[in-house]
Amino acid sequence: MTTMTDTASAVREFKMPDVGEGLTEAEILKWYVAAGDTVTDGQVVCEVETAKAAVELPIPFDGTVRELRFPEGTTVDVGQVIITVDVAGGAAPAPEAAPAAPAAEPAPEPAEPAAPTGRQPVLVGYGVAESSTKRRARKPVPGQAEDPSAAAAAAAVQAELNGHGAPAPAPQAAAPAPAGARPLAKPPVRKLAKDLGVDLATVTPTGPDGVITREDVHAAVAPAQPAAEPVRPAAAPEPVVAAASADGRETRVPVKGVRKATAQAMVNSAFTAPHVTEFVTVDVTRTMKLVEELKQDRAFEGLRVNPLLLISRALLVAIRRNPDVNAAWDEANQEIVKKHYVNLGIAAATPRGLIVPNIKDAHAKTLPELAEALGDLVTTAREGRTSPGAMQGGTITITNVGVFGVDTGTPILNPGESAILAVGAIKLQPWVHKGKVKPRQVTTLALSFDHRLVDGELGSKVLADVAAVLEQPKRLMTWA
Repeated sequence: MTTMTDTASAVREFKMPDVGEGLTEAEILKWYVAAGDTVTDGQVVCEVETAKAAVELPIPFDGTVRELRFPEGTTVDVGQVIITVDVAGGAAPAPEAAPAAPAAEPAPEPAEPAAPTGRQPVLVGYGVAESSTKRRARKPVPGQAEDPSAAAAAAAVQAELNGHGAPAPAPQAAAPAPAGARPLAKPPVRKLAKDLGVDLATVTPTGPDGVITREDVHAAVAPAQPAAEPVRPAAAPEPVVAAASADGRETRVPVKGVRKATAQAMVNSAFTAPHVTEFVTVDVTRTMKLVEELKQDRAFEGLRVNPLLLISRALLVAIRRNPDVNAAWDEANQEIVKKHYVNLGIAAATPRGLIVPNIKDAHAKTLPELAEALGDLVTTAREGRTSPGAMQGGTITITNVGVFGVDTGTPILNPGESAILAVGAIKLQPWVHKGKVKPRQVTTLALSFDHRLVDGELGSKVLADVAAVLEQPKRLMTWA
């Protein structure tokens, strides 16, 4: 919880919030303001990185920046004051403020350079192609605050941080806020309204519980100007400071943030769960043809359709046929916890290291819904804005090493999960088909699983089922 206290009658303090469900510290990546700058309620003042994700922090009040307590690159404990603000008029501070919000909605991507340099964000299984997928709204989490609008904003941003929100109900138009009442809107929407010169009190809200959305703000200015948002381009991640040896023959790079957490998690997984890996090579020619057909289907218009979509569906079918594979090991209670839902993780390589966001309740999604969810992962991971909640609660994972031209591998389990499927490169190979050697689209799958939970028979059945669906994709219907 972010809190403010008085250091003088007109000064408020903004403390480092807990932006990741119990994390104790965060590194300040970048300041967007300096001493003397004027800030407004909802304005993003800095970007911080925890062991789980990078998050932008908005200031919850108006005023003038007095002091930035820590320089960029400093790791700060949760609860420490990071910025002080002179509040106009010396208003008394509220007892509590809204929790820190996650990243503001990302800016449109700049045009792709002719010759990209450095490591490019890559979602394993996608590359860095443009995505037209739109993110869905989230329901706010119930909360209380003295100011009703602050409570609504706080609950909404906390739901985004924790990843516990659900798709919002269909919006219903509501009347503008009564005279004197503060309109309900999230911090990024308030900033958008300020940039476009829109008075939120005059905007008709269509969001749940009378919350003003970005679309409402754009609609308010549509008659006068195009609905184009002048936003700050997303800042590139700060490079990690490396120290070279005196003779220049070695360089030491500090390990921290996401990379440090990932390294520790992989070590714990490798030396805690007894890994077994099995392999199968399969003809996926029919699946590749189906991918091309789905791209022309109107039901998938505007959605990303590629082999990973059908591989994901094939794994979900295999889990439905072999539900015991979807489980976790409870060491403390010496129990096997069987999961009756699938939060499907997709391994992603980003400038800050490997992350594994997951699609919540992937088992319940239609194929177009699954395509949309995968597209959301692409956009969010590429922008470096994956929330901590999106990386929690996974049950099983896919990693597509084939995008790097690799045939297969022996993947390490994501901590707390029972299995991980590695997908190799799909390429033409000589294959015996209907008694003749022909060029066919072939790939190799590798399934690593926790042998405490999954024995050889169960693991083999799951891998064989995935291969069978990819070889004959009509089984997506016959096995449903």
